Parts: sequence; structure tokens; C-alpha cells
Amino acid sequence: MFYLTHMIMKFRMAFVAPSSRVFGRGELVMDPQQIALRYLKSDFIIDFAATLPLPQTVIWYIIPAVKDSIADHANHILSLIVLIQYIPRLFLIFPLNRRIVKTTGAVARTAWLGAAYNLLLYMLASHVLGASWYLLSIERQYSCWSKECQKEANSMHFPTCHSSFLDCSTLEQPDRQFWLNFSHVLTNCRPENSIGFEYGMYSDAFINEVASSTFLEKYFYCFWWGLKSLSSYGQSVVTSTFTSETLFCIVICIGGLVLFSHLIGNMQTYLQNMGIRLEEWRVRRRDTEEWMRHRQLPPDLQERVRRFVQYKWIATRGVDEEAILHALPLDIRREIQRHLCLALVRRVPFFSQMDDQLLDAICERLVSSLSTQDAYIVREGDPVNEMLFIIRGQLESSTTNGGRSGFFNSITLRPGDFCGEELLTWALLPTSNLNLPSSTRTVKSITKVEAFALRAEDLKFVANQFKRLHSKKLQHAFRYYSHQWRTWGACFIQVAWRRLKRRKLAKELARQEGLDYIQISDQEGYLSEMTDADYQTSSAEISSMENSHEGQQIGATVLASRFAANARKGIQQKAKFKVVTSPATSLKMPKLFKPEEPDFS
Repeated sequence: MFYLTHMIMKFRMAFVAPSSRVFGRGELVMDPQQIALRYLKSDFIIDFAATLPLPQTVIWYIIPAVKDSIADHANHILSLIVLIQYIPRLFLIFPLNRRIVKTTGAVARTAWLGAAYNLLLYMLASHVLGASWYLLSIERQYSCWSKECQKEANSMHFPTCHSSFLDCSTLEQPDRQFWLNFSHVLTNCRPENSIGFEYGMYSDAFINEVASSTFLEKYFYCFWWGLKSLSSYGQSVVTSTFTSETLFCIVICIGGLVLFSHLIGNMQTYLQNMGIRLEEWRVRRRDTEEWMRHRQLPPDLQERVRRFVQYKWIATRGVDEEAILHALPLDIRREIQRHLCLALVRRVPFFSQMDDQLLDAICERLVSSLSTQDAYIVREGDPVNEMLFIIRGQLESSTTNGGRSGFFNSITLRPGDFCGEELLTWALLPTSNLNLPSSTRTVKSITKVEAFALRAEDLKFVANQFKRLHSKKLQHAFRYYSHQWRTWGACFIQVAWRRLKRRKLAKELARQEGLDYIQISDQEGYLSEMTDADYQTSSAEISSMENSHEGQQIGATVLASRFAANARKGIQQKAKFKVVTSPATSLKMPKLFKPEEPDFS
């Protein structure tokens, strides 16, 4: 069925006309008549000979139709047909295998299928060898019977042995049964009782009574014998001095060596390819360990390197995705990037505001980025060279506002967030130079992080090519979802609130000082209206009544009036100082400027 399918395919397989070849290429002929005519003139006869079920036809139809056929004649024909049948089949199997490898690069897509394919060919060779061994063993037994029968005929033994008695067609004849009761042919041809006859490598077939077994037992025993002989290169085979047997054993040795080296070697190659990535990773990890020991890296840094190498292997399995994508055509690469990144990019709220064309341009330039736990993505003050869009994991983003004492802000970035927004502001500037912007935040991974990175040059290219990135809608969306702008908004509200509180406190103090000033002014006005005589009179009264209780109260009143006058002078001096200095100076606080807005003109 396999060879028949192969013939049908060849009748429909186009070919390149030899006359049209130019620089190794030519015109493809697809006319069915020309294809069929070319196939009939070239390989049709060999393919047809390999496809014909000759052994089945001989056994089921030809031998029963021949009336004068005897066992010896039928056995020789069957053996010859089987051997001749496999010559064109072997002639087609190996060239076809080479064509498949040359065209597709491999017979099978996976290593397991390739190993199974080569093992199947090896088992097929074992099947052919076992079948041939069984037919030759039956022929050897028939040769022994013929030899012993000839001896009985020459020795005038009664009843006389005829060659027809050895055929199954005469099994029920009375003459054969009478001869069988007195003959020693079958007894002398047994392997344990054979007189002067060597079975050699075929003795197992008669010792284990393979011929009289059921079909399955017979088939699997012969198959096992062929597989054992091929795998051991014929070393387990004990031969006799018969030339045909010796030649058959030589064929077993050479065939076993060739098939084992070719088919089993290919099978081993397929199985080794399954672990080639793992072996490369092991070699790379060993080289990394030796390099870290040679450079005497600290233990904590070595552990971080090990964690990253392990995490990268788990995430990529040693495959360089970027190299694979760059080797593909542009349209295929764009479709793959769209399939991998578009759904994840749309999870970022800022990107959900963009149209498909702009998203395709961004997806085309996104690259995978992996980070282990407690790894610093960027530090405050360092240049920002990429934007990160988080897919899995969490990041901690903190800032001290340029090292201000007492200032610290920290947020947690989760899947759907992004960092490095300074780069987008830089890319939108029409006068941006080669100097990258400095980071205003320190970004550190809390867990293992998988993200997509958009490099500075790629973002600049997208911003220059797609002017829709400059739209006010996208800018407002960017500011709304930007944690840098949110931090600025929170700080601005805090500063405004503190300024308002200080202003309210200053007004409250001024109001209280104004009330105290009015009371003190009334008391000093009363004292200033007193004449010197009144003052002397009051002084005399105070001196005359200082021993009494009323005198004590008046003395306290005079001391309080003097203290109020001194306080009034201090308030007037402060009021003069306020006139000289502006109120804004007294309440001045450090300003927190909002980030510069890009020039969208």
C-alpha cells in the first residue's frame, strides 16, 4: 500500500524541465500528460516491481494452480521471489529517505517520530531476515529428507522411498502411510539424531519445532531471530560448511553492521537532539560558575546570577526568540508580534487609547524582558533607555525628588502598568538630542517580572513616524496613567494645603494680636491723660496706702500698665519690620515644579 501510494503521487508530481534551467533554476512543468509520460520512461518499472505483492500471489494463486508442483520446487520459487522482491524495495527505500531529508530537512518533525521511523526500518530488515531464515531452514530439512530418501532407494529398502512421499499432497495416500511406518528418513533427519548431516544455523528451527507452531508463534520467533542476528552482527550464529549458508551469514554480518550504524545511529542522533538545548544550557551554566569563581564575585551576587540564569531557562527553554524573529520575513514577523503582544499591550490603559496601526508599529518593536526578584531595573538619576510594560510580576517605584531630605514616595507597579515614562516625554520633543533623559525614580523588582521593553530609538522612530502620538487625547491619557504625574499632583496638593494652613495660622495670630493691641491702647490713653499733679497725687496715695490691701491692688495696676507699654513698643517694631519685608518672604516654602510639558507645536 505504501509503494502504491508512492506511485500515485509520482503521477501527479511536477518536475523542472532540464532545457529551461538557468543558474540552477528552471520552469516548473505541471501538465499531467507530460508528468505521466516522463514517469513511465524513468522509474515506473522499478516502482511497479516493488509494489506488486509477488509472494502472496505465488502462494495463493500460482502454486495451487500448478498441478505437478512439489514442495521442493514451490519452496525454491518462494525463496527466490522473496529475495528478488526486496531488491527494488531496498533500492527505493534509501533514496526516498534521502530525498525526504534533502527536501524537508528531516524525516519527522519531532525527535521521537524520527527515532521511531529509523527503528521501524531496522525492524523491517529483521522481518525480512527472519522470513528468509525460516524458508531456508525448511529447504535445509527438505534437502536432508531427499538425501536419506535417496539412500533408502539405493539400498533396496522395502518399501521403497519415492520423492513424492515428501510432499504434503500425498499425505493421505496408503502407500505413503505404509512407507512411513517402516522408513527411517524422518528419524535420521532430526537435529539430535542426524547422521552426517549438519543443520548449522537452521538447527533452532527444528529443535524448537517452529514449523509446527501456530502462525503468531512462528512469525514472532522468526522475527526475534532476525533482530538478534542483526543486532549482534551474526556473532551468535553457528554455521556449517555449506556455501549457501556461509554466504547468508556473511550477508547477515554486513547488513547488520550497515543497518546498525546507519539506522540506529540516526535514531541515537534524534534522541540526542531532544536534549541538545538542555546540554547547551548546562555547559553555559558551568562556564558561568567557573567565571564567577575566577572573578571572585561575592556570594550574594553569584546567587543573583544563578537565579537569573535559571529563570531565563524556565521562561525561554534556551531559545533565542529575537534571533528567530529577525530571520523571518517582515510580514510574518509582524503577524507573530501582533499575535504575541497585541492582547498584552491592550491591557496597558495608556495603549488602549491608540488605534490598530499605531499599536502594530509598537508591537513590532517590543522585545521580551526578564527580571529576577530584587533586581534594580533603573536607579534615580540614571539615563532611561527603555520603557517597560509589565506583563507578570510586581515592581516597586520610589523617588526622593533628587535627594531632598525628608522626601520619599513609593508605589507598586502591577501587570498593566508601565515605567520609564520620561522616555516618552523625551521622544515627543521635536528638539530632543542624543542625550537620554534621567530617571526621576528608582525601579526595583519585588517578584519575578516578565515584561515587554520598548527601546529609546524605537520609541523615537514611532513618535516621528506617527504624528497621532502627539494628539492631546493621548497626552491626557498618558498624564492620567503616569505615576510620575500622579506623584507630582499629590505633592502639589500637599504643598498647597500646607501653604493654606500657614496662611490661616498667620491670620489667626494677627487677629489675636490686633485685639490685644486695642486693649493696651485704651489703658495707655488713660495713663497719658493724667497730669503731673494727678500723678504726684496718685503717687502720694500709693505711698500712703501701700500697707493696705487697696494699695497693693493699685501697685499691681501700675506695673501692668508699664508692661503693656513695653509690649506695645515691641509690636510697633515688628510691624515696621513687616513693612520692610514682604509677606511672601515670611511664608516662603520650597516650590515643587511640575514636569516640563513638551512643546507640541
